[in-house]
Amino acid sequence: MNRYATWKYLLILAIVALGYVYALPNIYGKLPALQIRLTANEDPTVMELAVQAVLNEAALETLGSEHKDGSLEYHFADAQTQIKARDLLEEALEGNVVALHLAPAGPEWLRKLSAEPMFLGLDLRGGVHFLMEVDMEAAVTKAIERYVSDLRLLLRQENLRYRTLSQRHHNVHLEFDTHEQRQNAWEMIRKNYPDLVDLSAPQDERFMLLEQNAGAIRETRQLALQQNITTLRKRVNELGVAEPVVQRQGQNRVVVQLPGVQDTARAKEILGATATLEFRLVDEKHDVQEAEERGRAPMGTRLYKTRDDIPLLLERDIVVTGDRIISANSGITQDTGQPAVFINLDGRGARQMSQKTRANVGRRMAVVFMETKSHEEVNAEGESSYRNDTIEEVITSPVIQEQLGKRFQITGLDSTTEARDLALLLRAGSLATPVRIIEERTVGPSLGQDNIDRGFLSMQIGMALVLLFMLIYYRVFGLVAGIALIINIILLVALLSMLQATLTLPGIAGIVLTVGMAVDANVLIFERIREELRNGNSPLASIHAGYEKAFATIADANITTLIAALVLFGFGTGPIKGFAVTLSLGIITSMFSSIMISRAIVNLIYGYRRSIRLAI
Repeated sequence: MNRYATWKYLLILAIVALGYVYALPNIYGKLPALQIRLTANEDPTVMELAVQAVLNEAALETLGSEHKDGSLEYHFADAQTQIKARDLLEEALEGNVVALHLAPAGPEWLRKLSAEPMFLGLDLRGGVHFLMEVDMEAAVTKAIERYVSDLRLLLRQENLRYRTLSQRHHNVHLEFDTHEQRQNAWEMIRKNYPDLVDLSAPQDERFMLLEQNAGAIRETRQLALQQNITTLRKRVNELGVAEPVVQRQGQNRVVVQLPGVQDTARAKEILGATATLEFRLVDEKHDVQEAEERGRAPMGTRLYKTRDDIPLLLERDIVVTGDRIISANSGITQDTGQPAVFINLDGRGARQMSQKTRANVGRRMAVVFMETKSHEEVNAEGESSYRNDTIEEVITSPVIQEQLGKRFQITGLDSTTEARDLALLLRAGSLATPVRIIEERTVGPSLGQDNIDRGFLSMQIGMALVLLFMLIYYRVFGLVAGIALIINIILLVALLSMLQATLTLPGIAGIVLTVGMAVDANVLIFERIREELRNGNSPLASIHAGYEKAFATIADANITTLIAALVLFGFGTGPIKGFAVTLSLGIITSMFSSIMISRAIVNLIYGYRRSIRLAI
C-alpha cells in the first residue's frame, strides 16, 4: 500500500540527478568574455597570434580561449579587463566585430552536456531598455512610391500614353488625354497589380486615383514591422550584446533590451538609424550651376549636395541600391590610408554594377548616403506629432577607372568611427520604415547586482522560515517536505536553464511564490493524514488515504493557478511574462516534488515497517 515499484524509485532518482546536473552551472555562473568574429578566408591561427600580441602588450591576462562557430572567444577574470580588451582590439582589428559576451564558467563536461546557466534579464544585469514605435504610415507611403515607379515603367513598356503620374499621400494619381487611354491603362494595371483599387468617381473619364486594398495595406504594415524586428536583431548582434531581447509588443511597437550596455547614445544612434546607400551616375550633360539657380533639375536628373555643400546633378536611374549589399567591413585603404568601407554585392547587384560601369568607364559615379530621421512637433494646442525628414548627401563621386563587379570600396568618409558605423548599418540592412524611441530606461550594473542580492536573500529567508515552521509543526513529515522543497527548487532552476529562459526580478518573485505553493500542497496532505489518524485509521492506511484523497484538491488548486499563469504569459509584456514562466514551471515541479518525491521518501521511511508511530 505504501511502497513504490523499484522502477518508480529509479525514475525519480534519475530525474533528480538530471535536474542537479543541469542546475549545477548556475553555481559556477558566467565569465566575462570577448567574441571576435572571423571574416571569410581569415586564418584563425594568424588572428589568434595578432590578438595575443595586443593583449600581451597591454599586460591583460586571459583565463583561456577557444575557437568555435567561426569566431575566437577569450575569457577574462572581471568585466573591467574585458571592456579594456574590447576597446584595444576594436582599434587594432579593423573589419572584425569584437563582441562582449558571457561564457559559462562551469567545467568542460557540463558544456559537453549543453548544461548552461540561466540568462539574467536587464533588471539583474543592468543595461538599456528601449520601447520603439514603428511608423506604419511611412511603410504605406513607401509602398505607394514603389507602385509609382513600377506603374511608370509598366505604362512605358506597354506604350500606354498618360499625361501625369504622381503620388498623393497614400494614393497614385494618373491623368490621361482620353477616356479610351484611361480604360486601356486600367485593364493593364488591374491585370498586373490586383492589390490596387480605383477610388475615382464613375464620371471621371480621364482621371484615376489608385490605392492599396485593405488586405494589402495590412500586409504591408505587418511586413514592415517584421523586417524592422529582423533588422534590429541584426544590428543588436553587430553591437556585440550578450543575451539581448528584441520582441514585438502590440501592433506597432518593438521592445529592445540590451543587458550590459551602458553607452546609451551609441545604442540609440545605431538602432534608430534608417541609413542606406544608392549608387548613381553623375550627369555631365547639364550645367549644375544653372540647375541650382533655377531650383529645378533637368528632366531625368536630381540635384544633390556633397558633404562640402557643393551641388551635384545625378541621374534619376539608380545603378544599385543598398539592399543589394550582402556584407560590408570597415578598414583603411592601402594606397592613401583613408577610412573606407569594403562592399560585397549579391548576384543581381553585381550584374547591375558590372553592366553599368562597363558601359560608363571614365564617368563619375556618386555614392549617396540616405537617412530618415523622425522629429517631434508640438502644435498650439499642445498636441504632438512626428515628421520624418530624409537626409540625402553625396559621400563621394569618384571616376570609374574600370569595370566594377561584386567587390569594391567606398572612400570619402570622415573617420574610422563613421566607417565602422556605416559598415555595421549596411551589414544589418536598412529599416523598412522609421522607428521612434518612445520609452528609454537605463539600469546600472550595481543596481542589477543589488536586485540579485535582494531577490535571492528574500528567497533564502522565505525558505528558511517555511522549513523551520514545517519542522516544528510536522516534525519528521516537515523534514520530508523540506527535502522535497529543496529538490523542487533544483528542478525548477534546471528547467529554466535547459530552456535558456531569462531570469528577471519578477521571475525571482515567481520562484518565491512557488516555494509557498509547494509547501501548501504538503500541508494539505499532512492535515489529511492527521484527520485519518483522528478517525481511528492505522498509520499506514492514513498515509495512503492522505496522499490519495488530497490529490484532487491539490490538482484543482494548481490547475487554476496554471491557467492564470498562461493568461499572464499570453497577454503580458516582458516582466509579466518572466513571472508567468517561472510560476508555470514552478507549478509543474511543485506537483512532482510535493506528491511523487515526498511520497517516495515517506514510503522509504515507513512503508517497510510493520509497527510504526507517525511523527506528525
